[in-house]
Amino acid sequence: MSLGFSSPTGTSNSDDQDLWSELQQGQVAALARLYDRHAGLVYGIAMQVLGNPQEAEDLTQDIFIRLVDRQHSHYDSKRGSLRTYLAVLTRSRAIDRLRSRRTQASAIERVQNQVEQEATEDPPIASLGAAETSAEVQKALAQLPESQQQVLRLAYYEGLSQSDIAERLSEPLGTIKARARRGLLKLRQMLQDDLS
Repeated sequence: MSLGFSSPTGTSNSDDQDLWSELQQGQVAALARLYDRHAGLVYGIAMQVLGNPQEAEDLTQDIFIRLVDRQHSHYDSKRGSLRTYLAVLTRSRAIDRLRSRRTQASAIERVQNQVEQEATEDPPIASLGAAETSAEVQKALAQLPESQQQVLRLAYYEGLSQSDIAERLSEPLGTIKARARRGLLKLRQMLQDDLS
C-alpha cells in the first residue's frame, strides 16, 4: 500500500507556520498540505524504528490525526520547526509502540511457559500473576468463561495449588486441571491475536 508521499522540496518554516495557523483555525485543507509535505519524513522514521510497513503507515496516520486534536498536539513554534516536532514525536511514539509490543510478547511468553509447566506438573499456577499485572492480560482474562477465570484467579490471588483449588471448589482435580489448561491456552491465544 503506497501512501503517495511527496518530497518537501521548496518548503520553508514560514510556510509550515502559515499552514499550522490555518489548521488551528479549523481549515482542514491545511492538514492535507502538511501531510503532503511531511508524511515521507514521518513514515521513514516510523519504518526505521518499527521495521514493519503496516505499523509505520498506521503510525504516520496517527501522527497527523494528532495534529488536529488540540488536546494532544503540543507543537510550539517558538521551540522549533514543525518538521523537527514531527520527527521527534514520530520517534517517541514509535519507541512507545516497540515497548508495548515487547511487553505483550513478554506476557505471552510467561503464559506459554506456564502452560508447558502445567502439562508436566501440578504446581501452583501463581507465576501467572506476573503476566496478569499487564492490562492486556487482565483484559484477556476477563473474557474467559467464569469457571476458568475462577481457577486462574484462585491460583494467582491466593496462591493455591490445583489440588487446593479442587478441594475448595469441591470439584475433581482433573476438572480443575482442564479448566486451568484451557484458560491458559485461551489467554495465550487472545494475547497473540492482540499482537498480530
